[in-house]
Amino acid sequence: MPQDSSLSALGLTEVQARQRLLAEGFNDLPRSDRRTLLRIVGDVLREPMFALLLGAGVIYLVLGDLTEAVVLLLFATISVSITVVQETRSERVLEALRDMTSPRALVIRDGVRKRVPGREVVRGDAVVLLEGDRVPADAALAVANSLLVDESLLTGESVPVRKAGGADDELAPMARPGGEDQPFVYSGTLVVRGDGLAIVRATGSRSEIGRIGQALGAIASEPPRLQQQTRRLVRYFAVVGMSGSLIAVLLYGFLRGDWLQATLGGIALGMSMLPEEFPLVLTAFMVMGAWRLSQARVLTRRAAAIEMLGSATVLCTDKTGTLTENRMTIADLRLPAESDDRARLIETALLASGRDSFDPMERAIKAQAETQAGGTEGIYGGLELTRQYGLRPGLLAMTNVWRLPDDAKALACAKGAPEVIGSLCRLEPGRFAWLHGAVNEMARAGVRVLGVARALHPGDDLPEGQQGFAFEFIGLIGFTDPMRTNVPAAVGECRSAGVRVVMITGDYPATAEAIALRAGLEAGPAMSGEELARLDKAALADRIGTVNVFARIMPEQKLRLVEALKAKGEIVAMTGDGVNDAPALKSAHIGIAMGGRGTDVAREASSIVLLDDDFGSIVRTIRLGRRIYDNLRKAMAYIVAVHVPIAGLALLPLLFGLPLVLTPIHIAFLEMVIDPACSIVFEAEADEEDLMRRPPRNPESQILSSGLVGWSLVQGLLAFAAVAASFAGGLAREMPENELRALVFVSLVLINTSLILVNRSFSSSMLSAFARPNLSLWLLLSGVISILAVSLTWQPAMDLFRFGPLRLDDIGLSLLAGMAVLVVLELIKPYWRVGFRS
Repeated sequence: MPQDSSLSALGLTEVQARQRLLAEGFNDLPRSDRRTLLRIVGDVLREPMFALLLGAGVIYLVLGDLTEAVVLLLFATISVSITVVQETRSERVLEALRDMTSPRALVIRDGVRKRVPGREVVRGDAVVLLEGDRVPADAALAVANSLLVDESLLTGESVPVRKAGGADDELAPMARPGGEDQPFVYSGTLVVRGDGLAIVRATGSRSEIGRIGQALGAIASEPPRLQQQTRRLVRYFAVVGMSGSLIAVLLYGFLRGDWLQATLGGIALGMSMLPEEFPLVLTAFMVMGAWRLSQARVLTRRAAAIEMLGSATVLCTDKTGTLTENRMTIADLRLPAESDDRARLIETALLASGRDSFDPMERAIKAQAETQAGGTEGIYGGLELTRQYGLRPGLLAMTNVWRLPDDAKALACAKGAPEVIGSLCRLEPGRFAWLHGAVNEMARAGVRVLGVARALHPGDDLPEGQQGFAFEFIGLIGFTDPMRTNVPAAVGECRSAGVRVVMITGDYPATAEAIALRAGLEAGPAMSGEELARLDKAALADRIGTVNVFARIMPEQKLRLVEALKAKGEIVAMTGDGVNDAPALKSAHIGIAMGGRGTDVAREASSIVLLDDDFGSIVRTIRLGRRIYDNLRKAMAYIVAVHVPIAGLALLPLLFGLPLVLTPIHIAFLEMVIDPACSIVFEAEADEEDLMRRPPRNPESQILSSGLVGWSLVQGLLAFAAVAASFAGGLAREMPENELRALVFVSLVLINTSLILVNRSFSSSMLSAFARPNLSLWLLLSGVISILAVSLTWQPAMDLFRFGPLRLDDIGLSLLAGMAVLVVLELIKPYWRVGFRS
């Protein structure tokens, strides 16, 4: 490495650095916008249920009923609170994944080396790069000494690339990452060998990693379809409910002249017909699903993506660090026919490596050497390193020369590209043919190959180049990035669930095909990035359905593949950990980032983060996504069903001049406390038996299909008939209005409980469902009994709900109504099972 005095002209002064920092900003990556508290509150204020609750609260306030007004306004804040908590929770966890401080960089300023925070590096800085350093910015190399850089975060390639110095032209554009012998280094990459001095060309959003981050802003995240469906349903019911309420208010007001009663009844009818529980229950399901996933170390950044993953038809996965462990191990050793000394091969390779290296291949060699007798210290014992010959563009080999103890000879150990090592050993044609055959065979197995040689050199006069040694060929070492142990099983489960797995990698086709076969993918020939670039949109659409392995793919091509799959109607999940994966992660319906090795940019673009980088967690997430969707359909069917008797009870007084038994506070309590609480029972339901044997559901299917709506209406009409019979029975016995209200409310709550028991399972009877443990069910039943006991015996609650006391025969009538609904629906359910799946 040249001394600072010879390089001081390359750096900046402190004054220049401060001026550029002020002019160009810190060396930070762009950060995505987050919803502010005001934006969240504004979204909630536009919800129709909030407006109805607010309107009812204001009317009661004007009437002087402060207690009821406060309670209704309290219910109105529930939506705000739930949304705020869910929106902020995952972002706090994500922030914890960020580095609290940026890595420090070694720069030359005013001719002196000094450490500065990485975010304060500016364009024009001279940065000293040492082994193990993280490159702080995009830069051009003035000097490079045996420099190897791991650029896998940008390229997906786990093997480091060799760098060359001498970038003299300041106007020359920087090349793309990944090429050998380029005089450029890139922000976020890692120096694994050698050292160098580079002049910063670009920082922050102007760097390669920053441009990828900025490009994310132009990519629209895929909105969750379930959330869209839920909003459409709420809007539809809102239009119908508001229209019906307005007509009822006008009719009641003109015919009876009591406009206050008409307004309160109209609000009650509107609230009863508006399924505001839908977004509340959807939020509750997503929050609980996110919590369940967090127990398996999976962070959900956008909770609604869980159900989308349950409907995924294609899982696009990166190879490096996702299917594989992103580390090198020795997979194969090949020796010439006359030799069988494997230990000598490993010993020579170790002596040709750096002693404390960051290079993944050299670390693999060291790990293998540790398993031999005496370990690495036994190999190094008594040896003194006297000279190193580094890699050069024309000679892809490196040699370390060691002085032997008590010997006038030096030991030269070399490793490098097999054909180069063969040339240094001056192999005869027959042995060269063996070498080529062995290398090709290993390459077809997805193995990277190094040749190894050694020589004894007499005296202290060493040659100028590596060609001056009389090398003896020792053998070949094959390296592989090992498959994660649970990947084949996880891929198999994806296949049984009808989820197609597609591997997209920057690696060579032969390596990609070998990895795909070991992973259990339905591989076939790989499509290369060059072939993909030649295909137009129509041709790619024809091929995208049959190719499962894509190799030598550039980052922008990953995005193109995801977009092509989406255009074919697929629901796409994309996994990845590098910056090069971020655009595709954001474009996919479900982006799944690796949290351990992943970058901030990838995590920001994703909707799910695997904190332990476990590919098997994806399958668990798919299973949970399907379970959530199944159970959400049960909850939605229950909600639609329970709205029928509530709406009927709100409409009867307006049509027939009967007592107003359900006021806005009763309906708010049912729809914002009782019903969402009941829905948690469905969230906790176990998997249906065939959950992971079904094909993915049609992405265009509605959560409330025609068959399910029909089942809900059957349940709702039967429930309304039962509660109306209780209402009629109370009227026939001339019960006081407050007692009648209590009778109807208790009957409605007990009928709700019957609907929950009926809807726990679509594929089995209530008795079979009871065999499956569900703690939430028993907690709910206990809560229902407690709520009824409090509301019927505690005077403040009785005053709030305007209830009168009930006798045992009244409660018996309510129980009879609930039991009748339960028995009849259980008898009907087996004949409706085809409709459940439609």
